[in-house]
Amino acid sequence: IKILIFKYIEKTETLNMVVVPCNIDIATTEALKMAQEVDPDGKRTVAILTKPDLIDKGTEQNILDIVQNKVIPLSKGYIMVKCRGQKQIDEKMSLDRAIQMEADFFKNHEVFSCLMNEDKATVKFLSAKLSQFLVDHIKKSLPLLSEKIKRQIWDLKSELKGCELGPPLDPQEAKIFLITTLTGFNEMIKDLSLGELIDGELMNRELNCEDNLMGQLRAEFKNWNDNLEQTKESFHKSIGKFKDHSQKCRGRELPGFSNYKVVEKFLQECLKNLKDPAIESLRVTKDIIHKQFTKVSHQCFQNYPYLLNVTKNKIDNIHLKQQAKAEQRILEQFEMENLIFTQDAIYKKILYEISKPDEKYLEEKLPVFDNKSMYPEMLQAYYQIVVQRMADQVPMLILYFMLRETARLLCTEILSLMDGAHVNELLCEDSDVGRKRIEIQTRLDRLNIAQERISNSV
Repeated sequence: IKILIFKYIEKTETLNMVVVPCNIDIATTEALKMAQEVDPDGKRTVAILTKPDLIDKGTEQNILDIVQNKVIPLSKGYIMVKCRGQKQIDEKMSLDRAIQMEADFFKNHEVFSCLMNEDKATVKFLSAKLSQFLVDHIKKSLPLLSEKIKRQIWDLKSELKGCELGPPLDPQEAKIFLITTLTGFNEMIKDLSLGELIDGELMNRELNCEDNLMGQLRAEFKNWNDNLEQTKESFHKSIGKFKDHSQKCRGRELPGFSNYKVVEKFLQECLKNLKDPAIESLRVTKDIIHKQFTKVSHQCFQNYPYLLNVTKNKIDNIHLKQQAKAEQRILEQFEMENLIFTQDAIYKKILYEISKPDEKYLEEKLPVFDNKSMYPEMLQAYYQIVVQRMADQVPMLILYFMLRETARLLCTEILSLMDGAHVNELLCEDSDVGRKRIEIQTRLDRLNIAQERISNSV
């Protein structure tokens, strides 16, 4: 019970009335102690002393000192009243009769009669005094209450923004709302495909690497390039075995002649080892892009579960199809690499840089190609060209099919939702979100009315 009482009396806007019989020790009463605990200065506490007719003979002056605020001072003081007894209540004594008897009691009392002149006795005076106390207390509390309401309004408005605006009830307005919502999603997807940052708040906070799609993709493409560079070392080691390999594969050609098919086969076998890393890079990149697209769908459609599920299904389906296309194009690229081709000028330049790294490139000083001693440099030069070509070609294929084309197809699919769309079904809200928005808006309306009335009364 004490916890429940404290819940109310500790509030600064509460006016506490401590009712104590005159025939007990007022200074030690539990009610007064509780009031003093939450209101040490007694600014919100008024004490009401009852049953003055039951006071022991000779203690009247002590009680009078208490009422006159000489013992336990309270800012709002003490008031003494004499209410109807149980017998009078049972006899159904009227309130008017009881008030008259109370007034006669105090007027004729040899000690307490002075309280009538001091306006510190009778229920009639208590009623008037409490009304005045309440009015004064309300006026004093209004500025604090106004500030509290303003803070609550601000918090509720911020919370309401998190719920977003719900779809309009009017069918035509709901359709326009759906078009606006879908268009906003498409714009964010297009920004992603162009490498733009889609969250405007990123300008106001520290940038997280997960917010930057192109940053993540470049990191993965760097891993692909690093992997290609690392294969150069193993390729150089395999060149050392090429002489033995070419001897084992020697056909009917005379000594000193070379079989170009052996060279082709050797390079093709080396290039075959790059396929799996390329496909793995495609898979990792697909997951990064898929995660970002899904994040945008949650950001735009978080309150519309049906529309969110439809969009996520479209993202999944388009990504799977585009991944298959990109993988096919990458494998075709490796098939083309089996042709073992590059422009003569490019090949000669790289070969010269490898064989004579300290000299400036001059075409007339190119080494003699029909010398088997040059095979290691020649193979190394071609492999370097392939690495440089694949370092760019694979990322470009991935970017085109997995990002640009996926974004274009997804935007088209999203716009197609408007064809014969069931607007109410697409904009069906999560029940919790709708209920929360209504609750917040209702509270906000009540607080605005309260704030307006307080402003008019101050």
